[in-house]
Amino acid sequence: MASIAIMLFIIMTGCSVNKENANSSNGSSPDTASPDQTETADQGGIAAYPLKTDKTLTYWAEYGSTKATIDEVPFFQEWQKRTGVPLKFISPPAGQSKDALNILLASGDLPDMIEYDWFNFPGGPEKAIAEGYILKLNDIIDQYAPNLKKYLQDHPDIDKMVKTDSGSYYTFPFLRGDPLLQVYQGPIIREDWLNELGLQVPVTMDDWYNVLKAFKEKKGAAAPLSFDYNFLDNGAFVGAFGTTQGWFQENGVVKFGPMQPGYKEFLSTFHKWYAEGLLDKNIANVDGKALDANITTGASGATIHNSGSGIGKWTPLLEEKDPKAKLIAAPYPVIHKGDVPMFGQKDPQYTTGTNVAITSKTENAELAARLLDWGYGDEGHMYFNFGQEGVSYEMKDGNPIYTDLLLKNPDKLSPSQAMSLYIRANYGGPFVQDLRYNLQYLSLPQQQSALETWAKTDVDKYKLPLVTPTPEEASELAQIMNDVDTLVDEMALKIILGNEPVDAYDGYMDKLKTLKIDRAMEIQQAALDRYNKR
Repeated sequence: MASIAIMLFIIMTGCSVNKENANSSNGSSPDTASPDQTETADQGGIAAYPLKTDKTLTYWAEYGSTKATIDEVPFFQEWQKRTGVPLKFISPPAGQSKDALNILLASGDLPDMIEYDWFNFPGGPEKAIAEGYILKLNDIIDQYAPNLKKYLQDHPDIDKMVKTDSGSYYTFPFLRGDPLLQVYQGPIIREDWLNELGLQVPVTMDDWYNVLKAFKEKKGAAAPLSFDYNFLDNGAFVGAFGTTQGWFQENGVVKFGPMQPGYKEFLSTFHKWYAEGLLDKNIANVDGKALDANITTGASGATIHNSGSGIGKWTPLLEEKDPKAKLIAAPYPVIHKGDVPMFGQKDPQYTTGTNVAITSKTENAELAARLLDWGYGDEGHMYFNFGQEGVSYEMKDGNPIYTDLLLKNPDKLSPSQAMSLYIRANYGGPFVQDLRYNLQYLSLPQQQSALETWAKTDVDKYKLPLVTPTPEEASELAQIMNDVDTLVDEMALKIILGNEPVDAYDGYMDKLKTLKIDRAMEIQQAALDRYNKR
């Protein structure tokens, strides 16, 4: 099925799925429902909800919950009642959204709205507009989305993120409403082991070496530091050497992390740690199940993971076996004590994965925009983040507090499972996420303090923003980086595992040149320069 989807996608990228809507992709709106069919707004342009309409809109989205279909999820049922817009949902099989979307686009039979990561659409969002799959939303937002329009006017930095270099809006975005919502991942360590051994929370790479060695020799940890190798991408340990696994920028100049001198030092350090048994011997293949086992059995005393699905998940399991067991966050490592880590995990305020585009096939663009704009108003903000008052939350001392239906579900659903039925704050969608959600979802004190610990980095100075190469550049960049990333992963693992000497790094750097890494840097630099001029 995947191969069929790819073939169809290659065919469809050569022509527009909807030639008749070419004008719409250039900014004009398709026909909308007539005034006598859809009552949407008062004289000031602000919609009066619930809307009165005889139209039913179609909405495509992948959504995981304990219900069989989206239609059965209470959140989506109530959303339709509050907005007054009937919806017919189309959902791809779990984990198959990319292939399913390719087939959908190739068919030309598009729904009114599609929730997807349009930022990573092949060729970028401008190509999705140019090919006639989705609408350019500038005029639509200006006329029919006053809540989103005002938010973007009040937050120019975010406004810069959610459009392309040419100024095209293409989606109703999911936005983080507070810096602490952008951080959720970093180093985690057994505090009870540190206390037992008389050790401090490690800060420098030397500290980490000594702590891991003590975990191995004095606690019998078979894999003192264990983690999913992909979790290095956000700068943990690599960042101590002034570089990272991928792209970053310094003073407006784009750099590719593995080509920086510090990357060789990182490989040398991890090679030493691996040889001494301080890293999980299966570092190349650690998955979630293996990591769960390592942490909960005491085979590992440190990892890189999330506050929710890491500290929150493992703490009660550890405490069942040992009431004294405690996991806490450690800062991102540095070489010299007192240095601020260059890198760390921090999502942009605009999170691209669960955003909603209006397709070129819709005959009801205004109605779709009014529906989606609701999430950025006061009522929609409360509903998307907290659900229904008296059901999923109660107001206490002026703050929305989740009920036991979400936090201590009577059907034994985990908080994340229960939340997926009544709110979207833990998933995404067309709204602004509220910090008060996170402060309750992360119920343990050590989870909340983890965010503050991991947030203390200089990543904002160095992280490459959400640049958008042109469709032609995006295609070329993808081809180059497919080969480059494969080579870098191969090099790193071979050197860390000791299958090749550290000095093999220099030969790999020469090979990167033949894979056109310099051209990739030119593309990224041009995209960054355009972004900075927005």
